[in-house]
Amino acid sequence: MNNVVIVGATSAMAEAVAQRYAEDKANLFLLARNQEKLDIIRQDLLVRGANSVHQASFSANEIESQPQCVDQIFDTLGTVDVFLIAYGSLPDQDLCQKDVNKAVEEINTNGVSVVSLLTLVANKMETQATGNITVITSVAGDRGRQSNYVYGAAKGMVSTFLQGLAQRMHKSNIHVLDIKPGFVDTPMTAEFKKSALWAQPEQVAKLIYNRINKKSNFSYAPSFWFAIMSIIKSVPKFIFNKVSL
Repeated sequence: MNNVVIVGATSAMAEAVAQRYAEDKANLFLLARNQEKLDIIRQDLLVRGANSVHQASFSANEIESQPQCVDQIFDTLGTVDVFLIAYGSLPDQDLCQKDVNKAVEEINTNGVSVVSLLTLVANKMETQATGNITVITSVAGDRGRQSNYVYGAAKGMVSTFLQGLAQRMHKSNIHVLDIKPGFVDTPMTAEFKKSALWAQPEQVAKLIYNRINKKSNFSYAPSFWFAIMSIIKSVPKFIFNKVSL
């Protein structure tokens, strides 16, 4: 029986992942800011078959509270089979360019807080010698673009951190997975015009669930983003700087 932790459990993708583990009769520990929404999700997961569902409050930028939070998780579950970090914000790039405090806040939310949490969790899980750590980052971290480079910089930081963490944790039989979604149709992206490149949260959740189970190291979700980002990364800088992306 799996013990599964999901941080940022009220996001659309995270909830869809949780539903799959509930059907497996897992023990779930959910963390998020919105406790009212978390209560609703908890009841739904129990109906879907979860063996147990624990919950706690979590705010990304309250880094000083992370050690206590991580201790609570492991004290409750004992061991953790899957630790999924799924929270984040989608900043206003124009505002970040004008307000350095906003830029730093977004880097802290999407980057620094995740690195901090990963460090605490990795140290705990290393002693287990088994388990999985998965983080939802973004294709935006592959190359800085004028439309969202603050967001991309934070996600790129986490992806680079995960590369080193994966190498370290391999020695302890811990599978580390970086999931890089492209465009996903969620409440956070409700105002964006949609196209054929947009995926549904359930589609990405299925990929996450399957890749964890198969110990896959493939990041892009859906898979076609590998080809798209390979092209974007290969464009020479003198050409890239002249286009609008």
